[in-house]
Amino acid sequence: MTKINFKGSAMLNPVPAVLITSKNSEGKVNVFTVGWVGTACTRPPMVTVAIRPERLSYAYIKELGEFVINLPSKDLVKTVDFCGVRSGKNIDKIKECDLTLEDSEKVQVPGIKECPVTIECRVKNITPLGSHDLFLAEVLAVNVEDTLIDDNGKIRLEKADLIAYSHGEYFSLPSKPLGKFGYSVQKRKKSKSKLKK
Repeated sequence: MTKINFKGSAMLNPVPAVLITSKNSEGKVNVFTVGWVGTACTRPPMVTVAIRPERLSYAYIKELGEFVINLPSKDLVKTVDFCGVRSGKNIDKIKECDLTLEDSEKVQVPGIKECPVTIECRVKNITPLGSHDLFLAEVLAVNVEDTLIDDNGKIRLEKADLIAYSHGEYFSLPSKPLGKFGYSVQKRKKSKSKLKK
């Protein structure tokens, strides 16, 4: 297999496609699409979001210091795209997309009811990088649709029909895993027939 070399670029793909809600001090709420979001730490739980300073949500998040990451399912892919190409400076995207806002538990910013998972965040630090600023935020609460939790209390995100963004296109995630964490070194269970011998 031969690789072709390109100049340095943000080629990390695929990434989650999320809807982020924010609110300003006047109570106005905006939503926009972000692909550059990631996990930064587990204790305390922290996430990063890269945002262009000219975005309306940048001003809202910087002002209030809070935001909500909403994980959309594949039936919201048109909404995800729309909220990424239209500006809240010119249009009320929440009204235009017929999204339902619901109160959060720990932050003043509402989440989106139609999204099966909402992640409530408080900004800890903002680092200017260039075209984007990096927001480091602590996760204060996570809300998961009850239908995604099985009888053992395990969250089954594969049933949420989440979407990913890869090099300009949206993809639905498969419902069956290729493996699970640690499976490559897991000891094989002895079959019942061998145990009886």
